[in-house]
Amino acid sequence: MVSLLFVGNAASAASEGGSAGGGKTIFTKHFHNTLFDITEHAAYSVEILLDDQEYKIGKNVTGVVIHNAHDEDVIGAEVTFVLKDLIAGKNSPLTTVVTDKGNGLYTVSGLDLQKQGRWELAITIKKGPIEDLVKFVLPDALKARVTKGRYSP
Repeated sequence: MVSLLFVGNAASAASEGGSAGGGKTIFTKHFHNTLFDITEHAAYSVEILLDDQEYKIGKNVTGVVIHNAHDEDVIGAEVTFVLKDLIAGKNSPLTTVVTDKGNGLYTVSGLDLQKQGRWELAITIKKGPIEDLVKFVLPDALKARVTKGRYSP
């Protein structure tokens, strides 16, 4: 069993057979060179496409794939980003433009994940009454990527 730890959120690898049994929630990470985690209350999974080598997302944008607790694409969600400088303890001014491309894919312009220093990227997803949050600590998360596969909270 492989365990991931980003900011207190743990996701463990499930069997490649695709069934976790017992009604356990399973989320799919589709690509290799991405960041992936499950939100704090396991309502959503978030996969951040860092470049367009595996999936063409366009220039100067970051792709974000969001699935719900049934491992289905989330379309029409409100997605917000907050970037916090962990050394200064302050949020960084961030102007992002989020575009819903359909099939669970959102593109984000104005998001620099390669900034110098130590940062916390908080992503909030709200679809209808369900709102949840995931946090990635950068650059640590960039060094702790997991392979594509199926994961449970």
